Formats: sequence, structure tokens, C-alpha cells
Amino acid sequence: MRKVLVTGSNGLLGQKLTDLYLSHPEVTLIATGRGQNRHAKQDGYIYEMMDVTDAANVLSVVANHKPDCIIHAAAMTNVDACELNPEECRIQNVQATANVVEAANSVNAHLVHVSTDFIFDGKNGPYKEDDEPAPVSIYGQSKLDAETVVIHKSKSWAIARTILVYGIVSDMSRSNIVLWAKNALEKQTPINVVNDQFRMPTLAEDLATGCYLIESKKASGVFNVSGKDFMSILQLVQQVGEHYGLSTECVTAINSESLNQPAKRPPVTGFDLTKSREILGYNPHSFDEGIDIVYQQFQQLQEQT
Repeated sequence: MRKVLVTGSNGLLGQKLTDLYLSHPEVTLIATGRGQNRHAKQDGYIYEMMDVTDAANVLSVVANHKPDCIIHAAAMTNVDACELNPEECRIQNVQATANVVEAANSVNAHLVHVSTDFIFDGKNGPYKEDDEPAPVSIYGQSKLDAETVVIHKSKSWAIARTILVYGIVSDMSRSNIVLWAKNALEKQTPINVVNDQFRMPTLAEDLATGCYLIESKKASGVFNVSGKDFMSILQLVQQVGEHYGLSTECVTAINSESLNQPAKRPPVTGFDLTKSREILGYNPHSFDEGIDIVYQQFQQLQEQT
């Protein structure tokens, strides 16, 4: 039996990791998060309250369970909130990562750190793993600094970089772009959508699978773990509308400049997935398949309530 500890298990990725590891009884899962467990299933794994910004707390929980691997999914990911609260962002994303690295090293655990396309400036996407980072926001810089901590301080590590994660769970701490688009289109709420930012949106289950593949193979180094379809945010919203049979007449296409968001966004990211496909056997869903999975899960959740 190998042991895997997940940080941020109450988030979207964290809950999908819990689902995935529950289907692998050969693994003992220790799910950790701030506050009470939000996952619908409370059995079949261990849940511990753990604050990643508290070094002593992290060391204590990790020393108690001695995991073989830690998947560090906890982070402050609201890009504008990070821009407006740089100190809090640094504590949540950089100091917390240093705490997790120290704890992983103390029990010789392999560390899988989840990172982002926002470490790049978006001038030369799609990106390979060894392309030069150049963040344009405080969030992007904090995630790059966290990567640097992992690379230089960890005894055994991998980094899983991802892009624009979407999905649904019964107890969501925050929304994501697919759910936002679906909700707005259903209500025909007028929305402004950028047509000059390009991404490869990632189904949360695919990101969880990528983390699992890294963990189970004890793979080392940096891996791109995203969706495989490259599109603008406008095209993404239009595809959500088309798939769900919803009118997109309420959508106004705009450029990024007119949004006046606190944080800059990289215009064109996306990833080359060759390395992850060849080394990990990673094979993500298409965006259309992904939003169909989300729709089916949404229907199931409605039936349960």
C-alpha cells in the first residue's frame, strides 16, 4: 500500500483527486484542507484539517502519516485577488509551498506541485516545458516563485502545469469558466467575453489523472497537463452555448484592454503535450467531451437534490 497526501482537497482539483484515488484501493489517501471536509463521500480515506500556511501544522500532519507522495493542489488562484492582495498571495502560494517542500523532504516523499500557464507572458504560446517563463501578474510570479522553491529545495519532485481548469462537484468553493458561461447563457444575462485570449481549457478529471500518472510512475521534472483543444475564450463560450443548445445572443465580444481587470493576462498560452503523452501516457478529453461530462454530472447532482 502506498500513501498519497493531497493538499487543497476541498477545491475542484482536490475533490476530483479524492474521486480518482477512491477508485484505487491499493492507495491510502490522506486528503487535507482548510476547514471541514467538503467532499460528498466521507468514507474510504482519511481527512485531516491542515493549513498549508502553518509550517508546524504541515510538518505535524505529514510526520504523522508519512506519505510516499504529496500532491500540492492548494493555492490562491483568483488572479485579480492576487493582484490586489500581493502579500496574501505570496503567503498562500510561495510560503505555503516552501512549508510543503520542507515537510515532504522530512519523510522523503515525492512532491507533485500543481502550477499554471500564467508563469508565461503569452507572447509565444503554445509552450513547451523548457520554455522561458516571464509572468505578467502577481499570481503568475507567485506560481513561478513556488516552482523555483520546488526545483531548488525538494529532494524528489515533479511539476504539473495546467490551464483554465473547469468541472463540477456538489460543494463548489468557487465557480469556473464553463459553469459561469452555462449559467449566463441559460439566464441570457448580457456578458462581455474576450476574443483576444487563447487557452487550452482543462477538464478537472484530466488534471487529476495527470497528477495520478506522475505520482504512480514517480515521474520527475516538469509536465504540461492541460486540455488538447486550443481556442479563444469567446470560442469557448460559444462552444458551451452550442453544446447545451443555448443562444449566445447575450454575448458581446470585446478585447482584453476594455475589461480593466486589476491583473494582466497572458494573451496566448496553450501547451505542447508531447512530453506528457510520451512519458506519462496522458491523453486528455476534447473540450466537447469535457463539457458533455460536466453536463452529465450536473444532471446527476440535480437528481440527488
